[in-house]
Amino acid sequence: MRPRRFTVILYSCTVSRVDDPQKTARKGRGALSNPVGRFERTGIESVDDGWYREETPTSIATSVEPDRARTVITTNDSPDIGFEQSINPYRGCEHGCSYCMDGDTPILLANGRTRPLAELRIGDDIYGTVRQGWYRSYVQTQVTAQWSVIKPAYRVTLEDGTELIASGDHRFLTDRGWKFVTGKEQGPERRPFLTLNNKLMGTGAFAQAPDKDADYRLGYLCGMIRGDGMLRYPRGSDVHRQPYQFRLALCDVEALRRAEDWLLGWQVQTRSFLFSAASANRRALHAIGASSRSRIESIRELIAWPNAATRSWRIGFLAGIFDAEGSYSCGIIRISNTDREIIGWIRESLLALDFRFALEHIHHENQKPVDVVRIVGGLRECLRFFHGVDPAITRKRDISDQCVKSEARLKVVSIEPLGRAMRLYDITTGTGDFIANGVISHNCYARPSHAYMGLSSGLDFETKLFYKADVGQRLTAELARPGYICKPIALGSNTDPYQPVEKRLEVTRTILQVLWECRHPVTIVSKGTLVLRDLPLLADMARLGLAHVTVSLTSLDPEIKRTLEPRAASPQARIRVIEQLSGAGIPVGVLVAPVIPVITDHELESLVETAVGAGARSVGYVMLRLPYDVKDLFREWLAEHYPQRAQHVMSIIQSIRGGRDNDPRFGTRMRGEGPFADLLRNRFKLALQRSGIATPARQPLVTTLFRPPRKNSPQLDLGL
Repeated sequence: MRPRRFTVILYSCTVSRVDDPQKTARKGRGALSNPVGRFERTGIESVDDGWYREETPTSIATSVEPDRARTVITTNDSPDIGFEQSINPYRGCEHGCSYCMDGDTPILLANGRTRPLAELRIGDDIYGTVRQGWYRSYVQTQVTAQWSVIKPAYRVTLEDGTELIASGDHRFLTDRGWKFVTGKEQGPERRPFLTLNNKLMGTGAFAQAPDKDADYRLGYLCGMIRGDGMLRYPRGSDVHRQPYQFRLALCDVEALRRAEDWLLGWQVQTRSFLFSAASANRRALHAIGASSRSRIESIRELIAWPNAATRSWRIGFLAGIFDAEGSYSCGIIRISNTDREIIGWIRESLLALDFRFALEHIHHENQKPVDVVRIVGGLRECLRFFHGVDPAITRKRDISDQCVKSEARLKVVSIEPLGRAMRLYDITTGTGDFIANGVISHNCYARPSHAYMGLSSGLDFETKLFYKADVGQRLTAELARPGYICKPIALGSNTDPYQPVEKRLEVTRTILQVLWECRHPVTIVSKGTLVLRDLPLLADMARLGLAHVTVSLTSLDPEIKRTLEPRAASPQARIRVIEQLSGAGIPVGVLVAPVIPVITDHELESLVETAVGAGARSVGYVMLRLPYDVKDLFREWLAEHYPQRAQHVMSIIQSIRGGRDNDPRFGTRMRGEGPFADLLRNRFKLALQRSGIATPARQPLVTTLFRPPRKNSPQLDLGL
């Protein structure tokens, strides 16, 4: 008998699936299927050849695992969202409510160096940006997810020669906001997109790291030892009285180890020792030293001024003299010295590398005058120095809090398709962006977040949950960081902090206890009744203006709730939550979300009236959003539960989203635009007026009571 032939479909996901070709609803679940995760790569999956099919289970067990993200607090600067900081106790939600670049792109790390995008891993420290007042500033953040996809690639070339290889769906920050690489002004692909002469924000292409050859190492040792070392050897008649001695003492062991290793490469062995212990206002000084005649004479030869300095020697010399005598503060690199010969070599080396600089002569009454060489050109030139010269001391390369302002010529001069698909990479970060080859790049917010972990945004999102482990200890540490600025923290911005698993794990409760001890303000969004468990704690916080709770209401119809939010609390139970929170003196608001055209929009007025009647002080609404990973799941839900209305619903959704299923643009994505969106907006305003609420805004929470966590705080022992 001839063997059967059938097609094998390849995926890389190692997660077992429970896909059902008939998309039969599972008991207590909102999604009908478990589509392939957006970022899954190829691997092997079992194949059905038609001979045997195991019965599909009607229910699926929930798994709960620790979240691998290393940070607790996430920052946000979206103008559509009313908070800057959030904590998501869980990834995934039991309630069941129904962008990429070339891997070689250098990414700016928190240590001031760069690494290819493809080589970044979860937990790596890098730079992102946050809005501070009128400007964005560079801040350190962490990578929380990394993945790759195969997509058609485009080359974006900037005026200064910077080249960026990215997919058409990737976004960069311009002087007019975030823009995709490609898009259209009309039709389904309408979105903000790059055009010629758009100016990107950043510093421009990063310089190549130097080749640390023999000349570079000699230059480095010369700059380091002449700048900060002590080299003593006999002169004239002192040959028998003055000992041979070498010492190099530094606070920063990175430069000390580099000098020690490179001296050893020339057979000059040194000893390490503690030169000066740390005190209350001074760091410890570590040192290397030598005292034999042969070693001292070898060092003298190594650091001699060259007759004809090579480019590599000059680069190494600048790295060494910067580690020894340089500083970086307020966006300016300075190198100081009293030796006019050293200053001359610094000037000649900077000129040879095309750096612009200014020279300041500082006269002192009782000390030698000091010459200060100051590199000009702003952050762009400072980064060129750090990357192209590569000094060893990380501390001196910190650009945190520097404003995103630059004179770099970053206008777009061409956007061209490469004519082929490429493996492209992307990451998720704590700030929502990262610095890619000198320009600010957007990373690619609940069901879609599961795709970043190699899971499906369908049933995986409802059944494979992740929780913040050791949340009390980790949150305490983050709040205790020097320079932490107290701003309200939002719980429930991604998934419900009071979903069923919270009853057992108490992650949200632990977070609230830490915040209460620190008198830190918090806002909560939930559709569950478990929030009443923490009523006494929230009441204490509310009395000091530290807490606000928002209850999410979608519909007052139990049947709609049953299919749309199968495991969430009933509408009547949520109304009782509003009443009890309000009765305890806790400011409570209601978020009517999502508003689904033809399905729930007719309830808008009754939802507002019921919420205000139960004690809500503020009410808001959000139109249904269908990002990439959700739109197909919603279409399945419509076909299953409202087949006669499905086409009508989707036509209205597309009419308010510019002809597409989803509109990602800031300013319109939460409410939509067009006649239907305008009508809904006017209905909402009238409903508020009839209910006696003049404005949907709520009172700001108090931030002036914040006190950093105490050392040995009992909250350090809280963990899961």
